[in-house]
Amino acid sequence: MEKMKDINRIKVVLVEKKRTNKWLAQQLGKDPATVSKWCTNTSQPGLETLLEIARVLEVDIKELLNSSLENGVQMVRLVK
Repeated sequence: MEKMKDINRIKVVLVEKKRTNKWLAQQLGKDPATVSKWCTNTSQPGLETLLEIARVLEVDIKELLNSSLENGVQMVRLVK
């Protein structure tokens, strides 16, 4: 089974902003374990939460996501 590409860049943006998972959890009122799962791409935040993360980190929401395009071709995953 192939490993799925990381979907979000939350951890990268936190490092760029010199902030921690714990700080983000406090700002959002979320459990630090939940934020840790987002940062490791073990699970993903909902769209509304992603918007809130972008607001707290003062970035465009697009900066929190990896591109769905690879080499100019959109990757499509087929599920049975």
